[in-house]
Amino acid sequence: MSRMGFFTDSTLCIGCKACEVACKQWNQLPDDGFVFTGLSYDNTAHLGASTWRHVAFVERDKPLSQQRAGVGDFSWLLSSDVCKHCERAGCLENCPTGAIVRTEFNTVYVQPDICNGCGYCIVGCPFGVIDRREDDGRAWKCTLCYDRLKDDLEPACAKSCPTDSILFGEIDELRDVARARLSTLHAQGVGEAYLYGASAEDQPGTGGLNAFFLLVDRPEVYNLPPDPIAPQLKQGDAWRMVGVGALAMAAVTLFAAFSPPASRRLR
Repeated sequence: MSRMGFFTDSTLCIGCKACEVACKQWNQLPDDGFVFTGLSYDNTAHLGASTWRHVAFVERDKPLSQQRAGVGDFSWLLSSDVCKHCERAGCLENCPTGAIVRTEFNTVYVQPDICNGCGYCIVGCPFGVIDRREDDGRAWKCTLCYDRLKDDLEPACAKSCPTDSILFGEIDELRDVARARLSTLHAQGVGEAYLYGASAEDQPGTGGLNAFFLLVDRPEVYNLPPDPIAPQLKQGDAWRMVGVGALAMAAVTLFAAFSPPASRRLR
């Protein structure tokens, strides 16, 4: 099975939002209400049922390391976010109807004709990506253009990116490209650059991501969790805590049963 995905290099993103437009156009997604959020130049705010690509505009009160002295203590961080198509996908593992499946490209796909809108997938996603649409209650997210992949076409967002900030291809090949790009940035003095979600060793809670990123600040700055974990990985700890609680309740019950009444102790 081919393992296809995205490598998004945030240092090359110019914030044009061409990927957002291409995604909406190809997938015939409804608009988001054209609401002015007041959050910088970002009018979509976050990923959702009708926004499967979202370009974040992050304003920082500090310069990038490669900027010359005297430019000013200010910089933009721009990055195109998307569903991560996790190796350990919490949404897929939470789905009770089998609506969410892993495709032959190792991507995670929601079958809209099977989804019953229960919402279990939403609480199972550590990235807050998947969401329900208000009009029909079903869950929607990036399909990694599954229909285009079947016809050997590049996903619409990657094809439309003018700076190649979004690269599509085989995951192993993308990792090689990402490591080479990281080495180049480090050689240029961008020491804070690093890869987010490129391997299972980096993110054991998700098994690695099939849509990973090159970032230059903490994940939280990009609205990404620093240590995402599929909820099912915590089930063992949860059941152990239930067991401890049950034992504590049993101990209290036994103590109460075999302790003499208060009136007898007073005599």
